[in-house]
Amino acid sequence: MPDHKTPFASRRLEAVFSSCFRICENTVLMGGADEPFYAPAERQDELHRLYYREDYFASALHEIAHWCIAGPERRKLPDFGYWYAPEGRSEQQQQAFLAVEAKPQALEWYLSHACGFAFQPSLDDFSSRDAAQQRNAFMDKVYEESRALHARGLPSRAATFADALAVEFSTDFCSTCLPMLWQPEPEPVSLSMAKTARVSVR
Repeated sequence: MPDHKTPFASRRLEAVFSSCFRICENTVLMGGADEPFYAPAERQDELHRLYYREDYFASALHEIAHWCIAGPERRKLPDFGYWYAPEGRSEQQQQAFLAVEAKPQALEWYLSHACGFAFQPSLDDFSSRDAAQQRNAFMDKVYEESRALHARGLPSRAATFADALAVEFSTDFCSTCLPMLWQPEPEPVSLSMAKTARVSVR
């Protein structure tokens, strides 16, 4: 269970998400999962459920970023229509992961900033011999995507959520005046609060 005495209790994210999207998007954020997963409603009287891993704050932000980017058709599909490759994936699978993950992790960076939480990019797999090189290249891609978001603005649902986070966590973040994020130092990356690789089936 999360420690509610800490400022970054994941239940706070659940409450903010619910206040923003439970009614208008029929969607709730739920923790306690062994692995993150998006489950669209199967009946009209059900809610769409966005699961994050255990009580991890970073996992919740990461899954929210994926949800904010997913379009209407993808949100009709389990886990947005992605399939998953476990750690130890091939070089081709890892490159597919890097290509898919840069944009949501850039958005996750902004969401983290909105609530004052330290963002750490995740490669999710360190089996490759050139893991350090891949990490640096991936961080460059995340930085580039953050610049693109800065230029064009956040997606509408992401902007709504980020502004609500700023209120909840008492930060000065504003989605209509995005800060220019700096490139993070190459620090050790978690083996993943996020899920194993998302690779598009389309």
